[in-house]
Amino acid sequence: MENELQGRVAHIADIQHRAEAKMKALGVDRAFISGLVDTFYGRVLEHPELGPVFDARLSGRWSEHTRKMKSFWSALAFHDGSYGGKPVQAHVAVANLTPELFPKWLELFSATLDDVAPNEQAKAWFMTTAERIARSLTLSLFYNPALDDPAKKT
Repeated sequence: MENELQGRVAHIADIQHRAEAKMKALGVDRAFISGLVDTFYGRVLEHPELGPVFDARLSGRWSEHTRKMKSFWSALAFHDGSYGGKPVQAHVAVANLTPELFPKWLELFSATLDDVAPNEQAKAWFMTTAERIARSLTLSLFYNPALDDPAKKT
């Protein structure tokens, strides 16, 4: 049992080490993630469509949200376990969130990366990850399998 536990700990450490090395090769560190999140959510707040939707939910709590998002992106980039939230449940509570807002979110995220990413490889990693997240959230929040039922199509 102790050997198995040590093996798991070593495996997790190896995963984290490889993630750190990958991010370092991309020119990404925690300071970059912090700046990316601050810049992006500052732009979300100013966006004519995204801003009102998210500010209605986060008004007075933007600093708490950005701290959480820094942990979220650090966990994704560095596999450091720093995020323990539930993104789908958090977004269920956002009034007026529609599937049409996700492409706008991605467009703004891409434009932010154009301005702050250290290189194209880092931008590609963050965009691929953001697109996967947006697709997952869209499916989780809005997908209705009944709409795909061939028996219901005419």
